[in-house]
Amino acid sequence: MFQRTRALTIFGIAVLLTLSLVGSVQAKALVFGMTGRDMTPPYARAIEAGAEKKAHELGVKLLLKDSQNDILKQLSHIDSFIVMGVDAVLFEGTIDTRAIVRGIEKLNKKGIPIVALDNSPEGGKVAYWVSFDIEDASRKAAESFIGGIKAKHEGKIPEGVVLEITGALGDGFANDCTKGFDSVLNKYPGLTVVQGEGKWNNIDSFKRTSDLLTRYKGQIIGIYVHTPDIMGQGVVQAIETAGLNPADYSISGICMGPEGRELIKEGKIYSIVQQPAMASAEIGVQLLYDIVTGKTDLPKKGEILNVPNAHWSPAPIVDNPRCNGLMIKLNAPVVPQEVKADDPRLWENILTK
Repeated sequence: MFQRTRALTIFGIAVLLTLSLVGSVQAKALVFGMTGRDMTPPYARAIEAGAEKKAHELGVKLLLKDSQNDILKQLSHIDSFIVMGVDAVLFEGTIDTRAIVRGIEKLNKKGIPIVALDNSPEGGKVAYWVSFDIEDASRKAAESFIGGIKAKHEGKIPEGVVLEITGALGDGFANDCTKGFDSVLNKYPGLTVVQGEGKWNNIDSFKRTSDLLTRYKGQIIGIYVHTPDIMGQGVVQAIETAGLNPADYSISGICMGPEGRELIKEGKIYSIVQQPAMASAEIGVQLLYDIVTGKTDLPKKGEILNVPNAHWSPAPIVDNPRCNGLMIKLNAPVVPQEVKADDPRLWENILTK
């Protein structure tokens, strides 16, 4: 992915053949640990699929551990990786970005390189955090949301109530979602934002939305959902149960998933900023492989990764805002405005062919 083409002399070809055999043996011997917070949601399965695909291509053995949202279990997984002597760790994410730091620091002391994906620990060091920018993606989603409201009101923003169905309040991901959302909504003083805690699931999202639809009956002009991939169905069901039309609320958010894709196709959700989950994992495994095999031309701060026809490109490289290391900020397209819901490059379509 990040390799450069080099000219070879005839003599060099013979040397290369020998080295390639050594490299092949070395690659088969590499073992990467991968720890995730909960590998059951579709986006997490997409990350797992991307990691396994790239690991298979590189001849790397991948040891996957699912913490099932148990931070103590995840810390135990890190300890077991250290005891096993893994060559590197792919950090899919965690339920507690602060408590996990002591595990990250243990890996740091052992010199085991780490690449983070879905979220980043709030301390220690990771070589790269490969993800879309949650706050920026939420800003894009909020701008699209406002565009949807304007389209339904002759280009104007009327006074009224906007529901913000959040993830788990206090979670770093949810905080970033709200920051991005607020950066746009604060420009419209005529809108009153009311939060309802959806807790990253459709059941709580349904309950909170139902309660708020009853409380603010007739005043709600839009509904924003932090992550429609795991809360959108609950919100839509609550609206329909109340005898209302989801298309009237310009529902938007970040993280699409198969559920969100179908709701867009059905016209029940206005737009979603797609999370390039599968691509992030492929890039992450490649980076770890390049690090442990001694590559020197690794991505550097200030550079931009450009891959033709990749929906996550261009991806600038910046300082990691959460901990020591760098972040590769993947482009996150707005569906269906920038990329259509049936685009074959999206993991939602790759994994559900």
